[in-house]
Amino acid sequence: MSSLAVQSIQAQPAETEAGSSLWRDAWHRLQKNKLAVAGGVILIVLAVLCIAGPWFMHVSYQEQNLDLGASPPGAGHWLGTDTLGRDLLVRLLYGGRISLGVGLCATFVALTIGVVYGAVAGYVGGKADAVMMRLVDIIYALPFTIFVILLMVFFGRNIILLFVAIGAVEWLTMARIVRGQIMALKKMEFIEAARSLGLSNTRIIFRHMIPNVLGPIIVYTTLTIPAVMLLEAFLSFLGLGVQPPMSSWGTLIKDGAEKMEEFPWLLIFPGTIFSLTLFSLNFLGDGLRDALDVRAAKD
Repeated sequence: MSSLAVQSIQAQPAETEAGSSLWRDAWHRLQKNKLAVAGGVILIVLAVLCIAGPWFMHVSYQEQNLDLGASPPGAGHWLGTDTLGRDLLVRLLYGGRISLGVGLCATFVALTIGVVYGAVAGYVGGKADAVMMRLVDIIYALPFTIFVILLMVFFGRNIILLFVAIGAVEWLTMARIVRGQIMALKKMEFIEAARSLGLSNTRIIFRHMIPNVLGPIIVYTTLTIPAVMLLEAFLSFLGLGVQPPMSSWGTLIKDGAEKMEEFPWLLIFPGTIFSLTLFSLNFLGDGLRDALDVRAAKD
């Protein structure tokens, strides 16, 4: 064999393109989506401000100054004060902790229950699927407010129970979405190949099926977080959610809407922050959907 042929053979491994994982490809595709990146950055900045910001403020979220009353934004209070003389910026930051905490924790509960429940129902099928989905229909028929009131009566009123109560209802739609995706996916060739190799049902569901429905799961998750925030505001309005003097973005918007003609800044600033959060979640969700859709991506 000539030296030229030997050199050609030795060069082949170096010319072979290195493999890339699904997550690395998804990350590269996500970086190309400017709106999604901007949404993610805004969410991170808001989360950091809400977590660390109150530590650097000179007043507490419940500190009142009745002599000051509701004052417009100024040097002493950058976003103004409410009718009790409490600093609106501090209450926004503390309220962000509650709203983002409720949104993330309740959505995580709904995501965990809904994905597992829907995937099992869709993959097993038959009578088991029928029974599981009829249970979902029954829970759907229960009025959410009554369900939360019953939980409060039996387990007491606290913020952790609010997370669980909201997540225990929001998983229903997630279960239906995942079930429909799994039922369409289980007839595909790679699932048949996995069964022929003797893989267990648990491994097929969690290692092969759920990763292939991440797109719809991510999109619905980003829609669930703002829906949960609004739901928390509704419960707080009924006296079942966040209790004074604590606040959330939802309760601040509700209070501001009642006094928007006299003190418009009480509605403008919480509404702006909440809207910015919703837009960022939607943009990030669209970007993650496109990045994680392995069937549509052709890189």
